[in-house]
Amino acid sequence: MADELLTVTIDGIAVQVPKGTTIIEAAKQAGVLVPHYCYHPSLPSPALCRMCLVEVEKSAKLQPACVTAVSEGQVVHVSSEKAKEARKGVLEFLLINHPLDCPICDQSGECELQDYTFQEGRASTRYSEYAKRYNPVEDFGPDIIYVPNRCILCTRCVRFMEDVAETPVLNVSERGDRAYIGIAPEQELDHAWSGNVVDLCPVGSLLSKDFLHKARAWDLDKTASICPGCTQGCNINIDTRDDVVVRFRPRPNLDVNRHFMCDYGRMGYRWLNRGDRLEAPLMLDGGRLVATDWDTALDRFGALLDDAAGPAVLLASGRTATESLGFVRRLLDRPDVTAAIKVPLGDEAPLAGIPNLALRRERVPNLHGAQLAGYGTDWAAAVRAASTAGLVVLLDPELDRDDLAALSGLPGRLVVMGTLLADELRGAELVLPVTTMAEENGTYVNRDGRVQRFLQAKAPPGMARPAWWIAGEVLAGPGPDADAPATAADAFARLGAMYAAFAGLTYAELGLTGRMIPLMGTSGAAAGAAR
Repeated sequence: MADELLTVTIDGIAVQVPKGTTIIEAAKQAGVLVPHYCYHPSLPSPALCRMCLVEVEKSAKLQPACVTAVSEGQVVHVSSEKAKEARKGVLEFLLINHPLDCPICDQSGECELQDYTFQEGRASTRYSEYAKRYNPVEDFGPDIIYVPNRCILCTRCVRFMEDVAETPVLNVSERGDRAYIGIAPEQELDHAWSGNVVDLCPVGSLLSKDFLHKARAWDLDKTASICPGCTQGCNINIDTRDDVVVRFRPRPNLDVNRHFMCDYGRMGYRWLNRGDRLEAPLMLDGGRLVATDWDTALDRFGALLDDAAGPAVLLASGRTATESLGFVRRLLDRPDVTAAIKVPLGDEAPLAGIPNLALRRERVPNLHGAQLAGYGTDWAAAVRAASTAGLVVLLDPELDRDDLAALSGLPGRLVVMGTLLADELRGAELVLPVTTMAEENGTYVNRDGRVQRFLQAKAPPGMARPAWWIAGEVLAGPGPDADAPATAADAFARLGAMYAAFAGLTYAELGLTGRMIPLMGTSGAAAGAAR
């Protein structure tokens, strides 16, 4: 049975919302933001900050919008003088004890206390004393520090650890104007998802050591992306400064990760900033690799494909975009091809309070996209097959010492499509620089079969190109009539003609929250990889 809809008017705008919806969420449907601190849509609501007080007609007093459910015909005034005066009073009390740390605070530019004070507060203070001070910094764990004198006691961090992580290590210690967020002396904030308390903190009280003093908010470019850490496919924003990735932060998607991401994924950005990247196509000439242009390199790649005799092996990374996996696999579309991706495994770490959300054992983001494009997961067998193959193509895989030992000095032809070049692979016939997921547009398919887009966050180094572009150019062949995909959107649209699972899908349909597709029996292969 469909949810019963109620009509409510908020600041003169009538909206229909399901019965049981709170005023603060109904206001979002009307395009009205109700200021708030303690409230968060993925946490229990304690209604303790009183910042979300609104005027409800026929009510004797102001109501907290975060816990008050709408009723039929209800009329709410968010911007009435009475509601504004109440919020102004809340801000004044908060600022009495809040230090003027904005010039040195990491949260400056992203601080809700700054935003609401500018929007709702007084132009000047009526308080003549200095704000009281506590210990300047508390070390909460491997990556979290706490600055008590900035804390407004919204308790979001406490509720996250208690109700979502179900690991109650934080508490409100003391009472009244001496209250602060405490942690037991023998405990640390080292939960696998503890970094979310930094995102939840509305002020600069809980900070990440990793990001400390790296950049101001206004220096950062924010780009919608997908976490490359595991098969969960958490939605994230990539923050860059001067084409350097400085942090990953969660992006809301209620069907995948709600508002959270794990610490493993959060810290998994450094590989995107490597300084030893391949920047130009290289060809083997007289026993050494020499730089060349793309036209020459693509012609050479096509000739290698035509001349290669015997079986072929394609070894790829599970961090590669679906478009690139699909086009490179089609480039080697012959019956005697072994195609595989490497699937590193780790311990699974669920977020207890959120169903179907965990750091997954399979530490690659596109395991299922690779399987839909015809890749297997028996990496060891594929590496062994390379020793007798007539052509071996590496699509930016993460190679360990054993892999490099097996692939160095291959009797057949070796083509490296990668971001880096190990010394053991300098005998390759052709080396083609490719982009990372932060330097291109593309898609991943998560463990539930959700196809999700990630957007280009930074410029690629030198002449690096997406692997789908390289494969598309070789497939199209030379000449003015060649029909190669020009954009990632075009490449993705063409995947449907190659692989049935993607038929009819476009970037426009995916949007930024993704779309579900059937995995068509890939779960067995995934389970095999997990074993």
